[in-house]
Amino acid sequence: MSRPTPGEAEAPGTPGTPAPTRRTAVVTGAARGIGAATAVRLAADGHAVAVLDLTEEAGAATVARIRDAGGTALAVGADVRDAAQVEAAVGRVAEELGAPTILVNNAGVVRDNLLFKLSEDDWDTVIATHLRGAYLMSKAVQAHQTAAGWGRIVNLSSSSALGNRGQANYAAAKAGMQGFTKTLAIELGKFGVTVNAVAPGFIATDMTAATAARLGMDFEDFQKAAAETIPVRRVGRPEDVADLIGYLCDDRAGFVSGQVIYVAGGPLD
Repeated sequence: MSRPTPGEAEAPGTPGTPAPTRRTAVVTGAARGIGAATAVRLAADGHAVAVLDLTEEAGAATVARIRDAGGTALAVGADVRDAAQVEAAVGRVAEELGAPTILVNNAGVVRDNLLFKLSEDDWDTVIATHLRGAYLMSKAVQAHQTAAGWGRIVNLSSSSALGNRGQANYAAAKAGMQGFTKTLAIELGKFGVTVNAVAPGFIATDMTAATAARLGMDFEDFQKAAAETIPVRRVGRPEDVADLIGYLCDDRAGFVSGQVIYVAGGPLD
């Protein structure tokens, strides 16, 4: 059997397959849920991962999971709504892990209420965290991506973008992420950067648990009721979303850009 040339490694079951290129990824809102699962997935794929959340302490558990598995990770604290903090965070990542060429805009919050009870502060908080945060992070990271001639941006949308009672702010933000995604795909494609959006349906996370609490339902009962409406008859897990994001961040997905992919266990209208 021929031995791999320098710079290549033999993957299990695929002799002579080149090892994946190690890159630096930034995942926002990576302390828990989909963000944490995505950070772990990208680290398992061989990338160095910046686990970005409001504080370094918040991301410590995710970093520990990655390092315990033999990966490379760095906890970074920043409010994605603050331009100065974003610039400082991306600069630190570039200095300590290498220029970031993978970005997953996952940071988000919910402030659910019916329109007549929805406060201006709750509207502004949700819109700013999702949309302003994705804009600032993408603007900071694209400088490194275009310089490298390669990049991946994945934005987290949601099935709520199609409309959801009590979530006018969240639905507007997630629909906005889809338009933002398609526009960046057009602008950045010539620099070797792909931009896609992933839109989860019902995923069992702290966020959906909070929704159950708002509705006065036990979370287990909430999940069972949701599963009955999903064709695959189960609710999603953070790993279901993370696995798709991992593919979209790979070299193999180089001809996939400007897409919104629903991860919902079945078709959505």
